[in-house]
This record gives sequence, structure tokens and C-alpha cells, in this order.
Amino acid sequence: MREPLWTPPEERVEGATITGFAHMVSRRHGVRIEGYPDLHRWSVEHSREFWTAVWNYTYVVAETRGDTIVENITAMPGARWFPEARLNFAENLLRRRDHTPAIIFRGEDRVQRSLSWNELYRNVSRLSAAMRAAGVGPGDRVAAFIPNMPEAVIGMLAAASIGAVWSSCSPDFGVQGVLDRFGQIRPKVLIGADGYFYNGKRHDSREKLARVREQLEDVAAVVVVPYTTPDPDLDGIENAVLFDEFVRPFNAGDIEFEQVPFNSPLYIMFSSGTTGAPKCIVHGVGGTLLQHLKEHRLHVDVKPGDRLFYFTTCGWMMWNWLVSGLASEATIMLYDGSPFYPDGNALFDYIDDENIDIFGTSAKFIDALGKSGAKPRVTHDLSSLRTILSTGSPLAPESFDYVYENVKSDLCLSSIAGGTDIISCFVGGNPTLPVWPGEVQCLALGMDVRVLDDDGAEVAAGRKGELACINSFPSMPIGFWNDPDGVKYKSAYFEKVPDVWCHGDYVSATEHGGMIIYGRSDAVLNPGGVRIGTAEIYRQAEQVDDVVESLVIGQRWDNDVRVVLFVRLRDNVVLDDELIARIKKRIRENASIRHVPAKIIQVADIPRTKSGKIVELAVRSVVHGESVQNKEALANPEALELFKDLDELKS
Repeated sequence: MREPLWTPPEERVEGATITGFAHMVSRRHGVRIEGYPDLHRWSVEHSREFWTAVWNYTYVVAETRGDTIVENITAMPGARWFPEARLNFAENLLRRRDHTPAIIFRGEDRVQRSLSWNELYRNVSRLSAAMRAAGVGPGDRVAAFIPNMPEAVIGMLAAASIGAVWSSCSPDFGVQGVLDRFGQIRPKVLIGADGYFYNGKRHDSREKLARVREQLEDVAAVVVVPYTTPDPDLDGIENAVLFDEFVRPFNAGDIEFEQVPFNSPLYIMFSSGTTGAPKCIVHGVGGTLLQHLKEHRLHVDVKPGDRLFYFTTCGWMMWNWLVSGLASEATIMLYDGSPFYPDGNALFDYIDDENIDIFGTSAKFIDALGKSGAKPRVTHDLSSLRTILSTGSPLAPESFDYVYENVKSDLCLSSIAGGTDIISCFVGGNPTLPVWPGEVQCLALGMDVRVLDDDGAEVAAGRKGELACINSFPSMPIGFWNDPDGVKYKSAYFEKVPDVWCHGDYVSATEHGGMIIYGRSDAVLNPGGVRIGTAEIYRQAEQVDDVVESLVIGQRWDNDVRVVLFVRLRDNVVLDDELIARIKKRIRENASIRHVPAKIIQVADIPRTKSGKIVELAVRSVVHGESVQNKEALANPEALELFKDLDELKS
């Protein structure tokens, strides 16, 4: 049996925040805690006391917490945590006002900036005042189509300070992809940049901003941040104003932090759009804050002054997670652009140049490093680095080995997993536990995570099943946008097993108390750790004249997932290089580069149910040589034979 790849030294265990938290719980609650399993068990069996302890231990800033900790604790959904509390999210992230760095930013090799805590506060103060003057109030939406740069953080904090709701996506999305999201939530202010850098090239965003603005009727102002040019021309963008001009009339001063209920909306996040337009998942002020404080302080051991990095865009929940690091008084490290430009050293140069302590990335990035033969432990110092976080897709055991052999041997490598749905993690890291290859270290505190079979019964360690959570927790969505009766919300997570959150991950528990994740159990695509909805691909592919209909799956390939698009074409049309290029161009320009299939294959027919729905999961099973159940439900089951043993999928 293999030994753990890393075992924390005694001094790290003793100095970890989670150790101090466990001692506090033992003292105040008379609980005997001899290891993490004891602490986790207490956290789910006494969840009222646990979340109150997190609130107190992390010094949540609030007008009031109230006496009621939770109403309807067993309701899934329906529980309401801290219903009497009033607080402001931004106030908790702007605790400091000194001259040490709050944000350090690098935009490929073109731009380097930093903001002190005082500078951040002053910028938020001015933008908050400008937003109020533009008519933004509590509950209004502020949307951003922007690179991962300081103004994105400033915009979110300004919106949150007013009690407004923030939503963002990255600038590589096509116009339709943006409208599919922001068109549903009707923002009052739209923030964007003139362009962005990627892989050494400048990309202009102004035309897309103009086209998005044309379709958003309620936008009072489009605030444009100069990024790729110092003084961009905004002609053609209705209601557009440069960032500095927008805030110029307002002097920096004390921010008027709007105190809002704990369960007021803070963020609108978006599902992947598998069955239509992306679902708008609404996350609350208090639940997001409390979960992120728990994860940062206890599971990642973020301490004041730490330098916290995650490679992300503004369209992934890890951006929201990263920004919350400010609440733990960490310096958040932003990077925008390709992680491989000008070469594969870019992010490791960043670690050394800025003494990053905690480095977060995707499993695909680590896998790509391994395949490239990179040896950062030889080419870089990395003495500041003590933790690497990985998420987005399962981290293969070989990637664990690669990190310890070729990056750094004396660090905690934590694979973590959760999602946009809960804006946090069900399973994650712990700096006081060993690291085993291929395993997530532990179940998250306060989350009663189980592995269930198809009948909703719990399975033993080592057996595969559905990742589920059987207790309520503060960062459950407060609902979906435009879903007044909660029908979409309930069907998304609670249809499979009543009163239990079923997450859609295929997993098994381990003998070490951790978890192995084998991938998604539904039809959502996950190439390189980026969740992609099939409907977004269909929408664009089928706009190409010669494409009659299409079906897309994720094929397991090389420790990852690659997107494969099957197309049925018009009579007498043959799929050639020119048509493939046209399909890819359409998808890239109107969805994003991440939606572009790795393979496009022509088929004569596409299987569907008797009600006319195409059957992605059945095709995926056939491609992987697995059996297909319920063929009797198909109108044309013979079409499945067209997907067996395709030569195009063997390379």
C-alpha cells in the first residue's frame, strides 16, 4: 500500500487555524476532539453551534446577528440561516485601511499593478457613490463583462456596499453567451473593459460591448475601463463612459455600507445551460461570506497578510471565492491572460516575484505542465509556496505525483470540489491531514456529505455513487432568478432523492476519510475543468446552414474530458475541413473558445426519445463501451449503433 505523498509536520499542524478552532470547540462545548473526523462529526451533528462558532471565530462584522440561528433546519430547500441578522458583505472584505497591498495584478506580460487596502477602499468609495447617483439601489443588478482585473473587484465591492447584486462573465464570451446570462437579470449598470490580452494578442471588446448594450434595455450606464489602450474611443456604445469619468464627481470618503438581511441576494451565478438558457443561481450575502470564511481560514489556513492566488476568470465561481480572501485579510493575487504566455513559466514567475503563499489552479493546468516536461522545482525558487489548490475536474493520481516530484515536495496539495451551485465546496483540503494520490483530503466542515446509490441509500467506502449532502447549510442558493415557486431550484438538486441535495458528481469515499471523484454524473461537459452546457453549443452549431441537428458529449480522454460534437448534415453534404472550420468559428465567436469541440464527426442519425429529446447520456455510454438502459424509451434505438467503435474517437 502506498504511503501518503505528504504528511504535515507537527509545527504546521499546531500552527494551523483549524487546530485553534478545534481547541476552542473542545473548551466551549465540552467536546472531545482527537482528530478531524471528530471535528467534522460535531460540525454536522451540532450544525447550529458550528456555524455560530464560525461566525464568532472569524469575527463577522454585522449590525446584528440576532438570536435565531436557523429556521426550518431540516427543510431542503427551505432552511433559513440567521434570519434576524443584518450585515454588509463589502464591509467584511474592507476591514483594513492601511498601506499594505490588498490586490496585486498581472495581465500577461503587459500590465502590473497593485492597490493598498487604503487605495482599494477609496476606489470602492468613489464607485459606490457614482453607482448610487446612477440610480443603483439594494436589489438592483450590476453586471460585468470584464477581465480578471482590479476594477472587477472594485465593481463588486461597490455594488455589494449598496446592497446591489453582482454578476460577471469573462470577455472571451460571445455576444449571445453574454445575453443569455445578463439578458435574464436586467442589470442597471454594465461594467466592461475596452479589451483584453490573451496569448500575446490584444482583443478588442468594444464591438461586443456595444451589441450587448443594445439588447439590455435597463442599463443606465456602461462603465468602460481602459486596459489595452489608455484612451479608448467609446463611440457606438450607448450610455458609455470611461471609469475615471464616471467616478470623477465623487470624492473618496467613508463608505455608507447598506445593512441587509443575511439572506439578501449578493451574487447571480449561472448554470452551464445544458437544457436551455443558463439558470440564474442566486447566492446570499451571509451564506457566501460565512462559507468562504470557513473554507479560507479553516480548510486552506489563510492568514492575514498571506498572498492568495487562483487562476480564474470572472466567469467562474473561483473568482468569487478568491475575492472573499479579502475578508481574511489576505492579499489577493489577480492574473488575466494565458498561463502559458510567453512560456509555461508565467505563473511560477509570478509566485517567485510576488512571494505567493497559496496557489490555486485547475487539474488540467497541472496535467498540461506534466505533459510539457516542466520542472518548476529546478527552474524556480518557490520558497514562499506552502499550498497548491486544484479544482475544476478530478486531479489524477499521476498529477499528484508530478507536483511532489517536479514542483515542490513540502507543501499541501489539496484537490477541492463543490461548484457554482453552492459557491463553495462539499469536499476539500486540510493542512493538518496527509495527502493521498488521487484523493480529496476530507469532507467539508458543516456539510453532511454522503455517497448514495441510485435508490438513495448510502454506500460503503470504496463503492461508487452520487455525491449528496443530507443537511442544510448557509450557502445553499436562496433561489433561482425568475423562479418564484422554486420549481427549477427543486428539480435541479432535490428531484433524485427528496430532501437531499444530489450534486451530480460520481464519487466514492475512501478509507482515509476523503473522497475520489470520477467526474460528472449528468450531461454537463467538463473539459479542462470548465463546465460547459450542451445547449450553448447546439445553439451555435445549428445556426450553420448545412447542420440539421447535432449532439455533443464529453469523451473521457487523457485524464480529462474532450468535447465531441456529432452533426447530422443536409442531404448530400459531406463534412470537410471547410465546414468544420465554419462550425468551430461560429461556436468560438458566439459562445467562447472553451465551447469549441475537439472533434466534429458526421453521423446519419441522432437517437432521441419518443417525445423528441436527444439522448446525450446514452450516446456517451455507447462511446465509452458501456451498456445503455431503457432503450425502449427511444424512438430510434438503432441510431445508437452509429456511435459504436468510431475510428475518429481513437486518436
